[in-house]
Amino acid sequence: MKAEYDFSQARRGAVAVESGKTRVTIRLDNDVLDWYRKQAQEHGGNVQTAINAALREQMSAQDGALERVLRRGIRKEMLI
Repeated sequence: MKAEYDFSQARRGAVAVESGKTRVTIRLDNDVLDWYRKQAQEHGGNVQTAINAALREQMSAQDGALERVLRRGIRKEMLI
């Protein structure tokens, strides 16, 4: 190693840190990833951004899901 390189203050990990984001590794089915890539090619945009938007949409759809199920069950019980 050359003497002019000083790594005493170096840290391991990502070079660039993005606020509010975490780097993760996930496995996606090929057909799912192919579909998102095709959408990005045809309509522009970014595959990661599209997948993130889909996950956010799913999160919003799930908010209150348990409450809806419970209310449906209570209504059925009240009708019996």
